[in-house]
Amino acid sequence: MKGPDRLVWRKSSRSDNNGGACVEVARYQDGVLIRDSKDPDGSLLRFDRLRWQAFLRMVG
Repeated sequence: MKGPDRLVWRKSSRSDNNGGACVEVARYQDGVLIRDSKDPDGSLLRFDRLRWQAFLRMVG
């Protein structure tokens, strides 16, 4: 996997702009990676395309 610093990260439109709940996503292979923008070197969650679509349907 290419390093998370080489990916194009986008901050969630639902994240607050005051340094609070900030979630970022980046496309990776056939799915997405998710990270906490306050801890960019921390853990990543990885969703394949089908699970990501299911997640979006559930929260949307």
